[in-house]
Amino acid sequence: MSKEIISTDKAPQAIGTYSQAVKGDNTVYLSGQIPLVPETMEMIEGDIRAQIDRVFQNLRAVAQAAGGDLCDVVKLNIFLTDLGNFPVVNEVMAEYFQQPYPARAAIGVAALPKDAGVEMDAILSL
Repeated sequence: MSKEIISTDKAPQAIGTYSQAVKGDNTVYLSGQIPLVPETMEMIEGDIRAQIDRVFQNLRAVAQAAGGDLCDVVKLNIFLTDLGNFPVVNEVMAEYFQQPYPARAAIGVAALPKDAGVEMDAILSL
């Protein structure tokens, strides 16, 4: 299997020992994205809706750098510090995805990097 590292300046740079994404053959593994603004590497201001929207923008940027888009997502993992925000995830996700939707998991967690309220990672099939 070939392995290619995917990187773009249109999404936040890695804040640890990981790549934004790794492509292996026709599968792309997108690392978790939190609501960082790529240009400043600061958390986006605003409510959880703004955070969720920023995360989807970041995921889209990395997916596009890999030669795909969000329509190529086959698996989406969502990590929330408050599962009460799950309906907002569904609302915002409907702005970025159309049927058939990817497989998905939503996991409640105690904390996320930089005190984010949401983090998502994804797997694409190209």
